[in-house]
Amino acid sequence: MPRSQRNDNFIDKTFTIVADILLQIIPMDSGEKKAFTYYRDGMSAQSEGEYAEALQNYYEAMRPEIDPYDRSYILYNIGLIHTSNGEHTKALEYYFQALERNPSLPQALNNTALICHYLIYPDRGEQAIQQGDPEIAEAWFDQAAEYWKQAIALAPSNYIEAQNWLKITGRFGE
Repeated sequence: MPRSQRNDNFIDKTFTIVADILLQIIPMDSGEKKAFTYYRDGMSAQSEGEYAEALQNYYEAMRPEIDPYDRSYILYNIGLIHTSNGEHTKALEYYFQALERNPSLPQALNNTALICHYLIYPDRGEQAIQQGDPEIAEAWFDQAAEYWKQAIALAPSNYIEAQNWLKITGRFGE
């Protein structure tokens, strides 16, 4: 049974109904419809924590999808799954690919900053401080700041914690 027929919660059912209506009324070629259907099923699986199924649908959506803007959201969602799975290097690759296609994707910039600031390798950001290497930590914090400044420029009312961190650390006006 297709994922679109298995949704159990109201929001997923509503999204599926709206998506199905859009597929019928918006003029699209068959490749675009196929890509959208896979993307919709990927989002549904992702929201349920079914990451392997979501990835499979996103990869299938990438095949017929040619629009760079639409591809950027597919790539971003693949990055989200890799972030959730703790695969931060892989997540960064997908966030960067998404940003290549759509530089106005503040959520990809924010997630990239978060990875630089907190997560990825034992020598990055917060972890570098814990290991007693403040120079490396500062370099990663500066990199995170650059990504956050770009994200905030695109979405000024978002990322309040990042804005506060930038102000507190003196990186906001640099």
